[in-house]
Amino acid sequence: MKPRLNEAAEQYEFSIPSRDAILGLLRKLDKPANSRQIAAELGVKGDEKRTALRRRLKAMVRDGQIIRNRRAGYGLLNKMDLIAGRVIGHADGFGFLVPDQGGEDIFLSARTMRSLLHGDRAVVRIAGQNRRGKPEGALVEVLQRANEQVVGRYFEEQGVGFVVPDNKRLHQDIYIPGADKGKALPGQFVVTRLVKQPDKHTQPVGRIVEIIGEHAAPGLATDIAIRAFELPHAWPDAVKKEIRAYRPDSKITAKGREDLRHLPIVTIDGEDARDFDDAVFCEKQDKGWRLIVAIADVSHYVHPGSALDGEALLRGTSVYFPDRVIPMLPEVLSNELCSLKPKVDRLCIACEMHIDNQGAVKRHRFLEAVIRSAARLTYNEVAAALIDQAPELRRKYQSLLKDLENLYALYKLMHRRRSKAGLLDFETTEARLNFDEVGNVESIKPVLRNDAHRLIEEFMLAANVCAAEFLLESKIPVLYRNHESPKEEKLADVREFLGELGLSLGGGDTPTARDYARLIDGIKDRPDKHLIETVLLRSMPLAVYSEENLGHFGLAFEAYTHFTSPIRRYPDLLVHRTIRDLITKKKRRLYSREDMHELGTHCSLTERRAEEATREVVQRLKCEYIKDSVGETFNGTISGVTGFGLFVELDEIYVEGLVHVTGLPGDYYHFDPVHHRLTGERSGRVYRLAGKVRVRVVRVDVDDKKIDFELVGGQ
Repeated sequence: MKPRLNEAAEQYEFSIPSRDAILGLLRKLDKPANSRQIAAELGVKGDEKRTALRRRLKAMVRDGQIIRNRRAGYGLLNKMDLIAGRVIGHADGFGFLVPDQGGEDIFLSARTMRSLLHGDRAVVRIAGQNRRGKPEGALVEVLQRANEQVVGRYFEEQGVGFVVPDNKRLHQDIYIPGADKGKALPGQFVVTRLVKQPDKHTQPVGRIVEIIGEHAAPGLATDIAIRAFELPHAWPDAVKKEIRAYRPDSKITAKGREDLRHLPIVTIDGEDARDFDDAVFCEKQDKGWRLIVAIADVSHYVHPGSALDGEALLRGTSVYFPDRVIPMLPEVLSNELCSLKPKVDRLCIACEMHIDNQGAVKRHRFLEAVIRSAARLTYNEVAAALIDQAPELRRKYQSLLKDLENLYALYKLMHRRRSKAGLLDFETTEARLNFDEVGNVESIKPVLRNDAHRLIEEFMLAANVCAAEFLLESKIPVLYRNHESPKEEKLADVREFLGELGLSLGGGDTPTARDYARLIDGIKDRPDKHLIETVLLRSMPLAVYSEENLGHFGLAFEAYTHFTSPIRRYPDLLVHRTIRDLITKKKRRLYSREDMHELGTHCSLTERRAEEATREVVQRLKCEYIKDSVGETFNGTISGVTGFGLFVELDEIYVEGLVHVTGLPGDYYHFDPVHHRLTGERSGRVYRLAGKVRVRVVRVDVDDKKIDFELVGGQ
């Protein structure tokens, strides 16, 4: 997936009509028009400009904004009763089209899906209804193919080679001609380049371009995910050439920057962290506090238009797998020049905040600075020294104790204030996979958060809010981090669910984070607290990046952006560039509002891609871990309820599997999605979200990443 910026701003030295202008013209004409007619109507003259216009029209067709008919006329999809969207495939052969403009998903039959693969973008027309009364689509045109490469296992049957995709949503096997199998052996995981996409007559055809490895080899799970999700992981030659100018010992110049090297500023991270992009310092003042959050100045090294910048944009984010990291930036930057290592000079963009004794930020400013971190501390060390009063650590960091105690005192003040405003503090558990010396999972343990984690989180949130407020004032196009309030239908389901438990959510039709927080606080002593919190959490939408500021519901902020992690997130780098331009008064306008819209969409997609890839790896590794436990019994918690069964997470092991509905005690079970439960028709037996059960592991399929349980003990 290659990000695309606004053509007028990025590719042409001259102006051509915007997409909005083209759409406006087609609405006005009320009929399709060819490129020559569009050029004449919009006053586009000259071969070069007409060529650029045709490219823009082609891009608009690709993005599903318009469609080109057989007479080379461009028209509006809604005027032709056509719908553009993305295809979601199903392992059983059928699929759905998710419309770009929202609305009900459109069913695609197995016959229609013969020409499509999961992830493709297509245009369909409504051809009727399926057996369940849902709208059914007929394929009009494939806009964009999603799968240039496919990862899977190679097999041969009766002399015919084929690859079974690892992604089960890719429902068609890929035919491999004998000359195109290379040195692949049956059973191996391979990467296949599609040389022919599927159509209604033939299955997809591919050529094996890489052999990943043997089944169940250590590290294979991550290797598969990297290729299956097409994560950029090798540095292009152009990037390698650019970074030759950077060395770990490259000289740092403080010219034109505020010198903060005299401050005992520190980094606080996890034990295994290698890139330190934030450092903190605070001091008590007469009327409050002064807090400095210093963030690595990545924008000093990564310039717009460079090969390095292009690759960082393509990656969008660093991807943190259990066994390795695919960084957004090369190590000479991420682990060296941009990493705020102790006792060395580093360039920063700092946010200086002045905070009153009630924990409110009264004023702030951003500055280009140079710092020298006094120490590289870990969360566990800080918590042990400040909270547990560990004598050996207090001796070790005696010179920094006063500064650390200042940080902790200010954290408690700011956290208390935010709690009163409506802090959503859900109790969730993150599990960490631990590996042995050969790369196999030897244990799965929970990650325990302490006040040192929360301290850094609180200060990063404050800096991000200050950045958002600063940028809003400038009215320059930039990316905000938005988290909208729950949708109306989700709220209705939540209220119905709560009503049965004798609970209510305040706020009427527009509840705030404070209303949610009051409810969470009121249930903290209930035995079904986990159930209620899970339902509330699942009622909320995902956060996204956008050029419009819509606020952050979950954090209860009117404006929020990402400023504090430019080493690993591209949106933060964009924010840094804009802030640097403002504070240095360069007044460059690198990006238009349309650019930011496309960048926000791209960065949201790369974030989801990273999350999905990581989730796939974790699930495959958990299958590997539990496969030798078939026949053993465990205590578990129901983590999901569907019409086809119960998902159960094993307590203390954090491995999830399925108890199929046919494996429940003899009865007919009815699914209640609002109350997240299955109820037996005859017995009245109820299985609901967060319920406790005991299960036996009956089957583990590593390739399908599935674990099957059965209930034990007559539950």
